[in-house]
Formats: sequence, structure tokens, C-alpha cells
Amino acid sequence: MLNAYTSHDLVAFHITSRAENAPQAADLLTDFAGRPRIDQDELDRERGVVVQEIARANDQPAALAEHLIDAAAFGDHPLGRPVLGTTEHIRDTFTREAILKFRARRWSPQHGAAFAVGNLKALDGQLEDLFERFEAHANPDPYEPAPSFSPRVLVRERDSNQSHLRMAYRPRIEVSDPSQRAALTIYSTLLGGSMGSRLFDEIREQRGLAYSVNSIGHAYADVPTLQLSAGLESSKCVEAYARMREIVTELRQDGPTESEVERARAYAAGARAIAFENTGAVARHAAQQAVVYGEEVDPDSTIALLDRVTVADVREVAAGIADELSIAVVGPHTAEELESATE
Repeated sequence: MLNAYTSHDLVAFHITSRAENAPQAADLLTDFAGRPRIDQDELDRERGVVVQEIARANDQPAALAEHLIDAAAFGDHPLGRPVLGTTEHIRDTFTREAILKFRARRWSPQHGAAFAVGNLKALDGQLEDLFERFEAHANPDPYEPAPSFSPRVLVRERDSNQSHLRMAYRPRIEVSDPSQRAALTIYSTLLGGSMGSRLFDEIREQRGLAYSVNSIGHAYADVPTLQLSAGLESSKCVEAYARMREIVTELRQDGPTESEVERARAYAAGARAIAFENTGAVARHAAQQAVVYGEEVDPDSTIALLDRVTVADVREVAAGIADELSIAVVGPHTAEELESATE
């Protein structure tokens, strides 16, 4: 398997092969990542593919809701823009020369890293020469810091029976502190990260307001975010939004119970341990730790951090989730309808 992906945090090229083919795999990956031709004809063909991907995303209400909540939470900052960009940019202003200039300006080896995971015996002593393919570049300018939180409500009206709701909060944690990121993970797990969470139990199981509901906490390089998501019948959207917001408020005011924290901690640490049985997951985690946070890579330490999160740690996170939030909805709604729901 040979592929690549782009997120707001990272650009990653990855390859997976049998252990005995690792030298050839590493040779191939470093060759096209370190010495790309960037052929004009191939670029033009790929341009059409990306335009189709953008169109597909805009046709999918759930994907469109993800784009809207990013824009609502971060505005015109790069974190608020779709990773794929816009159709107009891809078609009209995206050139080979621009790619080369961007690569020379931003792709510094000091801001990258390489990770090999698995049975590495066949690679012994062969990687150093391969990574000489990456040219030295001066350190790029610092990235644009995340903006202060300015809550917005964005609605993409669609005549449909189904709605997709997104809510984004800005937790008060230091993303540079691994223990605080771990506490946010436990908080988001007990809020809506499992079938035993508050959102799943009340919004779906008890009230039947949504067929899908969850929450996830994430830390970018310099800013955290907590996102709540729901897919539901449009007639139930406003009620679900109001109750989801109330649940966050209840956790802020009263804190979670000890049993909730214990269950969430066991679930989150167990899920991470199971994920790390996959070499690709280990490599992706290593990239996040090293490139985004500048930390040592130690999967065992990551699990141990989750195990060490205390009830007091999670209550502190809950208390730091202010009432301010950004909202995004795709469906037959208006911004005024949502803004008046909790007044």
C-alpha cells in the first residue's frame, strides 16, 4: 500500500509492505517524496481529480458540516479552511511554479520526520543514505498562530429531512502539556466518545433524538478544540442542540462522577492499546507527537498518560469548557432558530 494524506497538521507520505521488501519500499517512498518530478501533465490530471473530490465533499452533508464548523470555529485562519481548498483556486491559480515555490519556502527537513515501524531487520543501516535525497532548506517562517475564539453560527440550508449538527468549544488546556491533552481525551470520551457516554445514552438511547451522536477533543499545534456532532431528523435538531449544550453545562457546573471517569479512562486507554497493534497507527501517532508537538515518541507512555488521568484532572477540563461555542448545521434551519434555542 502506497499513499499520502494531508490534514490541517501534517502532510504524510506512507508505504506498507512485507518486512523482506522494506528496503525497496523505503527506496520508493524516499524517492518520490524527496525527489518528485511534479510533471505538468500529471498535475493537470490530478487537478481534475481534486476538483471532483471537492464536489463530492460538497454533496455530502456530513462532510460539508465538518467544513462549516471549522470555518465557524476559526474563521479565515488556515485552520478554518478546507484542506482541499476551493475549486476556483485549483482550476485557475494553482500552478506547478506555485507548488515548487511553496515547497522551497515551507518544506524544511527541520520541520519533518520519518518513522519506520514493524520488523525492521531488513532495513538495518540502509535508511541514512536514502534520506540524503531530501535537500536542505532554511527554516520557514513560523506558522500563523490560531486566532482568539470568536464564536459564529453558520447554516447551510438544505431542503431535507435529515440534518447534520456540529458544535465547537475552545477548552482551556495547554496543548503543550501531554497530561492535559490526555485529560481532554478522557473528558471527550465520557461526554460522547463511547456507547456509555452521556451524549450517546441520553441523546440517542433515552430521548431518541439522533441516530448518530459523539464528541471528540483534538489539539492542534497551538490550540485545542472540542467538537460535538450529531446526525438526526431535522425536526429534532433544535431540541437535540439545546440538550447537548445543557449536558456540557452540567459537566462544567457539577463535574463528572468518579465512575464515569473510570469507565472513560479504561475505554480510551484500551482503544489506544488496540489501535497500536497496527503499525500504521503507531506511525501516524509518532508523526503527530514528533512533528506537531515536538515530543519524544513513546506509545507506551501515551497509554500510561491516559491511565494516570484523575477525576480532578477531568473536572478541571470540564470546568474550563466555557459556554461560548460555534455552531454549524446543514439542513432546513436558520441561524436565528438555533440562537434562540437556549435563550
